[in-house]
Amino acid sequence: MNQYANLFDPKELAHTFDRINQLSNDTTPLWGKMHVAQMLAHCCVAYELDHENIHPRPNAFARFMIKLFAKQQVVGPKPYPKNGRTAPVFMISDERDFEKEKSRLISYLQKTYDLGTSHYDQRESHSFGKLSVKEWNTLYSKHLDHHLRQFGV
Repeated sequence: MNQYANLFDPKELAHTFDRINQLSNDTTPLWGKMHVAQMLAHCCVAYELDHENIHPRPNAFARFMIKLFAKQQVVGPKPYPKNGRTAPVFMISDERDFEKEKSRLISYLQKTYDLGTSHYDQRESHSFGKLSVKEWNTLYSKHLDHHLRQFGV
């Protein structure tokens, strides 16, 4: 059994939306330096990498190294550590609009659900090569869960 929400299941997705909707612009983190709007923007990057063509794809050597050293951390079952390092593309240091970022994240989650498991079965990721549906779900759900826990929801 996966310890992370199945974002392709309507009940688990609804629960994830409920968690996101518990956040406010004043929600403070239990650890880390990001403001809540920055965290939401940070979480959107995972979906931007899949759904948008706005981030450069790593070259073949970088993809090999990412697969070798980071893939299991990202798509495996072990939770992320608090205050762990993140890839440069995920760094959000400017101010963000809370409502806009919250809406973007919910829209990305809904789009992912609407595309469904058949879309993700052996779909090529930006950095990790082809992933199973379970790996895609873990990639998305584990990261989001980590940051929702960071903000106490």
